[in-house]
Amino acid sequence: MPNFIDVLLPIPLQKLFTYSVTAAESDFLKPGVRVAVPFGKSKIYTGLVYQKHQNPPQAYEAKEIYQILDETPIITERQLKNWEWIANYYMCTLGEVLRAAIPSSFLLESETLVIKKESLNDTAVDELQDDTYLVFEALQQQSPLRVHEISNILGKKNVHKVLDDLLQQNLIEVKEEVFERYKPKMVKYVKLNPDFEDDEALSHLLKDLQRAKKQHQVVLQYFNLKIQTKKPIKLADLKESTQVSGGVIKALLDKNILMTYDIQEDRVHIDGAVNQLKTLNPYQAEALKKITQNFKTTHPVLFQGVTSSGKTEIYAHLIKETISQGRQVLYLLPEIALTTQIINRLKFYFGDNISVFHSKYSLNERVEVWYNLLRQKSKAQVILGARSSVLLPFTNLGLIIVDEEHESSYKQFDPAPRYHARDVAIVLAKQHQANVLLGSATPSVESYFNVQQNKYGFAKLDRRFNDVLMPEIELIDIKEKHRKKRMNGHFSDRLIEMIQEVLQEKEQVILFQNRRGYAPIIECSTCGNAPQCPNCDVSLTYHKYNHNLKCHYCGYQSMMPEVCPACKNPTLDSKGFGTEQIELELKDLFPEAKIGRMDLDTTRGKFGYEKIIDAFQSQELDVLVGTQMLTKGLDFSKVSLVGVLNADNMLNFPDFRAFERSFQLLVQVSGRAGRDKKRGKVGIQTYNPYHQILQQVTLNDYESMFKDQINERYEFQYPPLTRMIKITLKHKNYQKVDTASVWLGKSLRNSFGDLILGPTSPAVSRIRNLYLKTILIKLPRNKSIQESKAIIQNIKITFSSISEFRSVRFVIDVDYYA
Repeated sequence: MPNFIDVLLPIPLQKLFTYSVTAAESDFLKPGVRVAVPFGKSKIYTGLVYQKHQNPPQAYEAKEIYQILDETPIITERQLKNWEWIANYYMCTLGEVLRAAIPSSFLLESETLVIKKESLNDTAVDELQDDTYLVFEALQQQSPLRVHEISNILGKKNVHKVLDDLLQQNLIEVKEEVFERYKPKMVKYVKLNPDFEDDEALSHLLKDLQRAKKQHQVVLQYFNLKIQTKKPIKLADLKESTQVSGGVIKALLDKNILMTYDIQEDRVHIDGAVNQLKTLNPYQAEALKKITQNFKTTHPVLFQGVTSSGKTEIYAHLIKETISQGRQVLYLLPEIALTTQIINRLKFYFGDNISVFHSKYSLNERVEVWYNLLRQKSKAQVILGARSSVLLPFTNLGLIIVDEEHESSYKQFDPAPRYHARDVAIVLAKQHQANVLLGSATPSVESYFNVQQNKYGFAKLDRRFNDVLMPEIELIDIKEKHRKKRMNGHFSDRLIEMIQEVLQEKEQVILFQNRRGYAPIIECSTCGNAPQCPNCDVSLTYHKYNHNLKCHYCGYQSMMPEVCPACKNPTLDSKGFGTEQIELELKDLFPEAKIGRMDLDTTRGKFGYEKIIDAFQSQELDVLVGTQMLTKGLDFSKVSLVGVLNADNMLNFPDFRAFERSFQLLVQVSGRAGRDKKRGKVGIQTYNPYHQILQQVTLNDYESMFKDQINERYEFQYPPLTRMIKITLKHKNYQKVDTASVWLGKSLRNSFGDLILGPTSPAVSRIRNLYLKTILIKLPRNKSIQESKAIIQNIKITFSSISEFRSVRFVIDVDYYA
């Protein structure tokens, strides 16, 4: 009987692909092992074995696999089940989940090699001209050559025409080669030749080396290091401690006195000694008791603890209990900036049992974390990471902590899979029979609603650590300040006075403005023209530090013009303000203060966050200006004032969650103040200080906010009382996307009736030269989600079969609001 395997490929197609294998290969292969397989005319892809069987495919002849890449599976059975749930729930393909989950170093792809043919046509060689002759001459010197090497030789990006000419004249052949991208880190160690280990031989050696003083010094230092460290000696450490040139050590190696050997090491190593956990205060102990009691009955538990109540200490006790049972812990964080502080706190308790996984780490570093988890190494008992960590190969997961569970950063928007890490974590925990703890000072309305419906357990901690009072929040009416001419730039006299008081006390200030750059709009005061992005329907944001105009949607940049491009008058003026403008105004207002800025522009690079956080922590900065990344759980003991420059932007955002998000953001940023002993202060500048949400923020009244929001959602049928699916159509031709959206809207209305909203153009109706149209589907809780998705999927298939709409991109986002 012939043997076949179904292979999962990292491409956005719904089906699996069948390949033939020999009986021996079939016996060796297991689900989850990587195989390189031919796909299409010449490409080779890396896929995962999904299952083995003996049923040949009906529609095509099965090709043979190219090669087997692993001895053991690189994913687990539970992990694959979790991926299948993601693909099914979020209406994407399993290939897209695979592409998002696996570090791309695992996904080997083929590279085209160009090889000179052995038997050549002399006439054809004589007829070669210019570029083709140059390539052929290079191949005579070195064959094979890679396509990018030929590109460098010719100084051209596109060399396909040249290669086509050589192929037609039968002078070259091309083939695909698979290459491995992950390279383990090998560290060179040094040891003494075993021939010199006995005392007599060593004595002779030292005597012989007396004339070569530096070599003699290196051998003595080798023994010193061995006695001090009682560990193998790295070649680099020996070189550094002796301060000799590489030539001296090379001479000892050439004489066979010293020998080198390689050891594979992890690129990321978190050092730390294991220390005793801090004793919890009575309120923390009570909250911990409530959480553990809830774990026995309901798995997801929502833990609402006010800012600075010591939630991390409770997490540490739960982590210790879980790893003492030999099980793994996943600690999810919404922002990479947070990992720096949390690592420092957790490594104090758990030493080197912690691994970190997020996108700022290199591909090779992420592969190492993957392997450590798969092999259940002690250094991967606690995984600290951003949303993609839920896709890792856990083997024995015991606890998932979703910190700041209300954060929108847990939702993946582009590309697919458009999953929400909090919801995936709950499903993952169920598959592992693990506990889930959702922690937040301001839980999402959905999670708190689930508590009310008895779907989640609940624990509350409403006292700050050390009984520090919640910050005193003051609403500053800037409409009144403008009227009385008491504004200095974007600062009211009251906020300036508050900042001065804090700086005189040698304490620190955080200022929050949820917009980066200098100004979001540059406008000509003569003709009203504002520079627009050529690829998107948005105005360009001015960045003063490099005198650039930049689109925050597609990355387009241009130099700031000196005169208006439309009327040629030098009357360009900025409208609105971002973090950069606030930073520059502060430098004028407080020239003595040291001011830092934390936004996407200043935190690029692997250690961007770390440098700013460390500088602020060690009081090298007095004032830190930042966007919403400042609001998420950071802990600075010397901050006694938080200023919000404009609270109205968030409140007036056209979204049904605007009030909830504003409340969460303002309470969270206020919580950065007064976290040590002294009560902090918060100054919120607004044009409408009597706004209901702002009043609820000043009282820290979550219950009242929740009741108002849930009543509104009952009235207008919004989540969590309904489910929402957003369909976005994209195309570079507006007419085509408009026609397609009208057809799709009618088709959906035939099945869903009044549950359809749209089609409409979103606020930004063109991004990266693609016009957008959106349709919203509201599904009541009593309507089957599976049946509804099946209907949408069938309509999508019909849509794609219409030749006119085939080029229109069809994007489905389930729970898009989360």
